[in-house]
Amino acid sequence: MSQKKDKKLQIMNGAVVKSKDHTTVVVVERLVKHPKYGKFIQHRTKYKAHDDAEKREVGGRVSIIACPPYSRDKRFRILRSETK
Repeated sequence: MSQKKDKKLQIMNGAVVKSKDHTTVVVVERLVKHPKYGKFIQHRTKYKAHDDAEKREVGGRVSIIACPPYSRDKRFRILRSETK
């Protein structure tokens, strides 16, 4: 018997860097501890996310969630906008 495992949804918070048509580029920053020196290093990764509303502004904070591919590069969609 094989049991289905509950997949943990991949939700990340980031800032909008570019917004054009249905594509929004979101930068997610994370801190990683250096294995030898112990210093925390900031890593940034850009993700293309699908935006149905097309109303996200550059500099705004959003949450993105993993989803089936919308196109060759878009593997995320915008879940919600975070207000300041």
